[in-house]
Amino acid sequence: MPKKVLIIRFSSIGDIVLTTPVIRAVKTQVDDVEVHFCTKSSFHGVLEANPYIDKFHLFDGDLKKLAKELKAENFDFVVDLHNNLRTRRLKNMLKVESKSFPKLNWEKWLIVNLKIDKLPNVHIVDRYMEAAAPLGVKTDALGLEYFIPEKDEVEKDWLPETHRQEFVAFVIGGNHATKQLPLDRMIELCDKINKPIVLLGGKEDAENGAKIEDFFDKKYETADFKEPLETLGKKAVIYNACGKFNFNQSASIVKMATYVFTHDTGLMHVAAALKKNIFSIWGNTIPEFGMYPYRTKFTILEKKGLSCRPCSKIGYNKCPKGHFNCMNQIIFDFWLP
Repeated sequence: MPKKVLIIRFSSIGDIVLTTPVIRAVKTQVDDVEVHFCTKSSFHGVLEANPYIDKFHLFDGDLKKLAKELKAENFDFVVDLHNNLRTRRLKNMLKVESKSFPKLNWEKWLIVNLKIDKLPNVHIVDRYMEAAAPLGVKTDALGLEYFIPEKDEVEKDWLPETHRQEFVAFVIGGNHATKQLPLDRMIELCDKINKPIVLLGGKEDAENGAKIEDFFDKKYETADFKEPLETLGKKAVIYNACGKFNFNQSASIVKMATYVFTHDTGLMHVAAALKKNIFSIWGNTIPEFGMYPYRTKFTILEKKGLSCRPCSKIGYNKCPKGHFNCMNQIIFDFWLP
């Protein structure tokens, strides 16, 4: 039985969070195993506090340098959870027994280009587990995990007073514009949520966050009377946290939230790892690709039946058709107690 196992996933945040059941299964189900994880340097923080990883190997773009470092470890088995040209070259240099997960590129091409659905009803976590199957490990029922370093835990008194009793987190960011609601629809959604909301995202989302915050500030400033704190606590009072916290701190805020509204992005999978009640918003991509929230309560918000959807397995900077119906026609049909 292998005693030293390397797991590879170079990027990105959500995909790396989705590897956590494999990491746990290998560490807990293989006797006396040493688990190493290889990822890009910029994503080390996503797993830095994971107790099941014995050692990290960080990729800075130099594949030969990385291969030399990994060869010195004398691995018994490689679990390839990226399965791209770089990992195939890397495995060829290592010459170690390995297995990759099925990416379903052909099936995705068929549904994107011809709208022929041959996608299996299998979550990507279960496809990841296929790469670890030769080790004799099986999927457990514990779902995803996210470990927040103690230094990044956010205290509730760091938030505005209106958000310390209860709030909803809304992750407004996304890697591609076609995976994000337009600004006016984000405002509409916040109004529908009708609870204190913390907007989460990176620095690139701060401008949209400020516009949403400003909209609701002006809405309540123009009211005929000054509302008491307990009344405002039942309305869409906005705190724009985009760009104000690092990723692990944003995860800590997600952990405190009563509900999480999110586009298909890394924090969605963090929310699933933290077993939050998720409202998952889908635009040009579809949950059937197998990356919907894993083993947690969730509701999908999407516009089904569009002939143009999905238009990509990843996303675009703008709608190829110009109408953006996949986001503009979503009906926000939900109720929060």
